[in-house]
Amino acid sequence: MPAPSPQICPPSCSSAPPSGPARRRPVFLALAFLALPLVVACGEKPSAQPAAAVAPPSVVAAPARLETVTEQAIFVGRVTAVDRVELRARVQGFLKERKFTEGQKVEVGDLLFEIEPEQYQAVVSERDADLAKAVADEENARAQLRRGEDLLTEKNIAAAKVDELRAAESIAKASIAQAQAALDSAKLDLSYTEIKAPVAGRIGLARYSVGNLVGPGSESLATLVSTDPIYVQFPVTQRERLMARRDMAAQGETPQSIDVLARLPDDSIYGHKGQLDFIDVTTDSGTDSVTVRAVFPNPDGVLIDGQFVGVLLQQDKPQMGITIPQAALQIDQQGVYVLVIDGEGKAQVRRIQTGAPQGASIAVKQGLAEGELVIVEGIQKVRPGQPVSAAPPRHAEGDKAP
Repeated sequence: MPAPSPQICPPSCSSAPPSGPARRRPVFLALAFLALPLVVACGEKPSAQPAAAVAPPSVVAAPARLETVTEQAIFVGRVTAVDRVELRARVQGFLKERKFTEGQKVEVGDLLFEIEPEQYQAVVSERDADLAKAVADEENARAQLRRGEDLLTEKNIAAAKVDELRAAESIAKASIAQAQAALDSAKLDLSYTEIKAPVAGRIGLARYSVGNLVGPGSESLATLVSTDPIYVQFPVTQRERLMARRDMAAQGETPQSIDVLARLPDDSIYGHKGQLDFIDVTTDSGTDSVTVRAVFPNPDGVLIDGQFVGVLLQQDKPQMGITIPQAALQIDQQGVYVLVIDGEGKAQVRRIQTGAPQGASIAVKQGLAEGELVIVEGIQKVRPGQPVSAAPPRHAEGDKAP
């Protein structure tokens, strides 16, 4: 059988684009060549790269210092006048005169108000006359008794009559005492028409003007308060009182050795020191506190009855103690703690017992030793047991670094 003749494609056939699988073959080949490096790369085992070391967090740390420490307790107190007098009318009458300027200082015995005295002066004159009559009656009764006794010796008068004369004399003497008491009462009422200052101090607003009718049932005419010295009272809880007693006993101190300072409403410290002079004998059942009182000199009248002040109790002799910046303090449910940097450069939790503030620092009673580093900045970046990179605190210009 003759061999089949080869098929010769016409020229138009060679220029026609391939169709079907033949058309997509170059695309597949191109993708295959592109994917070859990826296949080779995936087939290779990756080389192990060392992990970059994480730098420890940067913090600012300050050393615990041994410094002069003044133990201090702070309370809120109220200023109270040593003497406070509500001036009242003790007799009824019209106010005749007011002898003071409101707010001025007065001395003991100064005349402040005068109630019209004329009616009381008239009563005094009447009682004086009654006393004179009683004295005259007593003299007459005494003379009659002497004559009667003389007649009785001569038996020219009955003994019963002499007894009557003796009784009359006794009645006359009693009348003198009665008249004298009435006179004293009238003079006392007359003295009440002049209302004088019973204590030295400053007098407040007058509640009645001249011409008003006043009496025992009226309101107080004015209030007089003493100013120098003056009291400051403040509550102290039983817990604070017991702790203070233990501390003073341990240091050999007494309440008289405690300095009492007053902080005024503008945060300035009052210029005179006070002294504790009284602790109440009963405890307030609602607050479990006792009232403590201090006395302050007040020559310039800076402290005013009724105002609130801060009360600072502190030792008169400062002692040495550990202090740290207050910024280092942290508080949780277990109490106060700080983060200290140990010998390996790691942050560790340290529970402490704090004392009184010392400006920007605070005293530490227990938990820290001199020189130990406490973190004061960057605390939020640190976990207990984590290494840290510590830097000293920044100081203002002119300060020396520790």
